[in-house]
Amino acid sequence: MTNLFFYGSLRDKRLLRIVLGDDEQRVTLTEASLHDHDVCWASGTSYPMILAATGKTAFGLLAKGLTQSDIDRLNFYEGGFAYELRSFEVKTPNGQENCQVYWPPADGVPPGEPWLLSDWQRDWGDLSLEAADEAMSYFGQIDADTLVSRFPMIRARAATRMRARSASAPTNIRSGMKAEDVTKEVVNRSHAGFYALDVMQLRHKKFNGEQSELLRREVFLGTDAAIVLPYDPVSDQVLLVEQFRMGPTGRHDPVPWCLEPVAGLIDAGEGPETTAIREAKEEADLDISSLEFVSKGYSSPGASSEFFFLYVGLCTLPDDHASTGGLVDEGEDIRSHVLSFEDAMHHVDSGEINVIPTVLCLNWLARHRDRLRAAS
Repeated sequence: MTNLFFYGSLRDKRLLRIVLGDDEQRVTLTEASLHDHDVCWASGTSYPMILAATGKTAFGLLAKGLTQSDIDRLNFYEGGFAYELRSFEVKTPNGQENCQVYWPPADGVPPGEPWLLSDWQRDWGDLSLEAADEAMSYFGQIDADTLVSRFPMIRARAATRMRARSASAPTNIRSGMKAEDVTKEVVNRSHAGFYALDVMQLRHKKFNGEQSELLRREVFLGTDAAIVLPYDPVSDQVLLVEQFRMGPTGRHDPVPWCLEPVAGLIDAGEGPETTAIREAKEEADLDISSLEFVSKGYSSPGASSEFFFLYVGLCTLPDDHASTGGLVDEGEDIRSHVLSFEDAMHHVDSGEINVIPTVLCLNWLARHRDRLRAAS
């Protein structure tokens, strides 16, 4: 049996239950403290770290009675972040007790502001619980290093599910049937990488009130994305980005480079508008002054969970803005094109613009262009 001192997010008993496999009831948890140490946010992240700090006290929970299986699961969840176990002595109501502590790497993320469990639970708790469910489902299938490489998309998918549950579209003309009218009998994750693919066997309620036959369907699990068409109402120009795309390659399109608005996946903890403004800066070095909401919805609901938030972003476009860019660490190679509105619509009519969100944004702009130009 091993004792561990939890100073951070694992003090949340809901998270600990998920990580230990819903079996934490047999583990004894005792209030404990570690003197001459402090707990801070790892700077720029959503998780805490511990560090030596003379005169400070780190408060937490001492977990006693952990089995090797428990340690294996905890190492899987924590180990991918290069945390290592170190031996310490903590103070408990029963006196000093020996334990181990997950210690951050010396060359890791620098410490930030003081960390409080209540702050983490308010800002990141629900998202972390949602993500931990998926993360721990891979225990025994992949190693901790692979898990940490997948964590950004795991968290983005968690945020997507939470966003879907909290903001469903109206049902004024639809039948009123809901998710409760779908019975998922089998769900197998056949692939998990940057994206994921689930194979589902399910039945659903039909419009006549009967149950459907058992359906077997594959579902591509993407995440929510923000899409913004930069528009300069003074010069009446738009900016489109050209880049290589995997979808046309898979379709065997002889020209798998597409003309699109600026777009990006919505990171965990980030809103669609923040993503749109950030991506405009990253992909095209543009400062968006304001966003005009266009629409939001599914890109291909028959087979994909991808959901788009579309905007027109008002900005100033210099005439000589044509350039290349993108984030190298994300494999982006992007070329920018500044076009007059009329030229852009010509390319819609010719078919050279063949990405539906681009067409949708430009057609929205055609309806609202006079208003935007008059306001400028």
